[in-house]
Amino acid sequence: MTFSKSILLLPFLLVACKTNTMQKEMAKPYEAEDKYLWLEEVESPKALQFAKDENKKTLEHFKKNPLFKSLEADIRKILLAKDRVPGVSLKNGDLYNFWQDEKHVRGLWRKTALESYKTAQPQWDVIIDVDALAKKDGENWVWKGASTLPPHHERALVYLSRGGKDAVVVREFDMKTKQFIKGGFELPEEKSNVSWKDENTVLVGTNFGPDSMTDSGYPRIVKEWKRGTPLSEAKTKIEGVKEDMSVYGYTQFTPEGTYTFFTKRVGFYEGVDWYELPDGSRVEIPMPHDAEFNGVFKNQFLYLLRSDLGGFKQGSLVALPVDKVSLGKNAHKFLQLIFAPTDTRFLQGVSSSKNYLFLYTIDNVLSKIVKASYEGEKWKLENVELGGNGMAYVTSTEDESDTYLAQYVDFLTPFSTFVGDAADPQNKLELIKKSPERFNPQGLKITRHLATSKDGTKIPYFMVAKENIKLDGKNPTLQYGYGGFEAAMQPSYLGSIGKVWLERGGVYVLTNLRGGGEFGPAWHKAVLKENRYKVYEDNIAISEDLIARGVTSPEHLGISGRSNGGLLTGATFTQRPDLYNAVIVGVPLLDMLRYHKLLAGASWMDEYGNPDDPKMREAILKYSPYQKVNAQTKYPEVFFMTSTKDDRVHPGHARKMVAKMREQGHPLFYYENMEGGHAGNANIEQSILWNTLEYTYLWEKLK
Repeated sequence: MTFSKSILLLPFLLVACKTNTMQKEMAKPYEAEDKYLWLEEVESPKALQFAKDENKKTLEHFKKNPLFKSLEADIRKILLAKDRVPGVSLKNGDLYNFWQDEKHVRGLWRKTALESYKTAQPQWDVIIDVDALAKKDGENWVWKGASTLPPHHERALVYLSRGGKDAVVVREFDMKTKQFIKGGFELPEEKSNVSWKDENTVLVGTNFGPDSMTDSGYPRIVKEWKRGTPLSEAKTKIEGVKEDMSVYGYTQFTPEGTYTFFTKRVGFYEGVDWYELPDGSRVEIPMPHDAEFNGVFKNQFLYLLRSDLGGFKQGSLVALPVDKVSLGKNAHKFLQLIFAPTDTRFLQGVSSSKNYLFLYTIDNVLSKIVKASYEGEKWKLENVELGGNGMAYVTSTEDESDTYLAQYVDFLTPFSTFVGDAADPQNKLELIKKSPERFNPQGLKITRHLATSKDGTKIPYFMVAKENIKLDGKNPTLQYGYGGFEAAMQPSYLGSIGKVWLERGGVYVLTNLRGGGEFGPAWHKAVLKENRYKVYEDNIAISEDLIARGVTSPEHLGISGRSNGGLLTGATFTQRPDLYNAVIVGVPLLDMLRYHKLLAGASWMDEYGNPDDPKMREAILKYSPYQKVNAQTKYPEVFFMTSTKDDRVHPGHARKMVAKMREQGHPLFYYENMEGGHAGNANIEQSILWNTLEYTYLWEKLK
């Protein structure tokens, strides 16, 4: 089983903090002056027509560019390549894969045996054909995964989204007959939490009716639902309050036994965990509320500390024996250290095989594999050597065996998949698949640099460019960043970016801004709430460093980001429009005075702060792009991109910003995919168009 930190803006999110009275007092003046509130009506005819009109102008413009067809052909060839290596995960000894191609646009959920996967032409057993299912059901299904019941994995809870939204339909599936189970566990479209407890029982959090969801739009009630009974008769197990982020229950199946937990997320980074005892009662796990639960291993609860605890530093992974939980805080005397961070090495997540743990460590921004074993009362750590100066990580484990899958990748090296036996004292790995190269890496070089932010902090970044690059300030340069939610920006194979950008002479820059997880909890905490502005100063500092080193100049420099990264680029260009000639603002937050009132926005107040708090409102107004943009300033011709079906970050952010800038007379581009959810795209064809638009725009602006 794998427990790891999530990247980008997550489906599980945070909480509203102040009173309704304060919200009303603060909201009325601002809402009264916002003439574009009608664009927050996601699927109103008027708002949709606005998006369609903008799409038409954007598509007509870029499709006239002779480069569009060339870029589209290159991207299509890569994304639909017949020799793509299927990514796989372990389940009961088999390898599972979700596959999309030109014939299966929505995708196939399928499996094969390990030995078959090693061959040039694996024999795949199709479990669900999503295209056929969508046609049969008359639905626009987008695959959102499935949860199978250990240890035999003969039943599954399948998650299907209409158009790519986070909200899903849940349907029970028989893995043997390959049929949905009539009268089985089934839920209508909602942002639900559903987990197996046993073959005839699930723990479910969903919309049970009025007042059953939090202000963030997630379940606040968890019930135990027995097979063959109506959901209305399900027994309530735990309740939160509307101001909580979410409440959920889940079960972990281990070789030593089955463990059921209930969690109340009171904030994005804080929660209370309860363990269900055999008699059905619950005991609170006596750990700090900001500690991150990382599963059960050998009858011990694993926690990653976000703050110091006794003699354990923040960023440490500790183990708490299950039989000590009832001691309350006295149980801390029995905590054991598994992993301690250093100045450059931190933990990102944990996965477990039958007898071993694998730690996802980040060492000076790069990932390394560490294997942990529990020997009596001591933990032993070993490095598993794989690859060079890039990313080595375990991709899949299972609790039923010690088999594991690992990968190595870097900017210029396509991923290779390996299989190993955790019990092997030599930690040998067998190469079983290697992805073909998608661009020519010859003559390209990866370098690392430091920029100095306004407060003196050194901010690292990667640069990929021709090794004989001329430092004449004329190189088209794309700077990509995120800077939030503890998400580390790390190297990955550049694929289509390498083909359509690097091969054509572009420079690619990946930033490691504060707010991410590159250097542990402190790196993230440094820019929360009232200190948020420092992220944008970090981004600007890297841009200025690229210009000062002669890599590029404002005429040839562009920035890009999605989600929180869309806020990053939005805040950056409104503060320093003089630095850029291209800006991509993808699925963004932009109206930071209303973000907490739109969809899942309330869940992110631990990150950005509560705009209804006068002090936070003042801090937010210093960077909020929607409020900061004005008619007097000259801005680059920005490209805003979003999705109608994004039910996480509201499309109204991008729509309103576009409408306001249009009224102020600023030139811009806008594209709103009518499907796709927060990912922006629901299938490969939509991804091809999205990426082609991005790179046509970048070359048009930066060459």
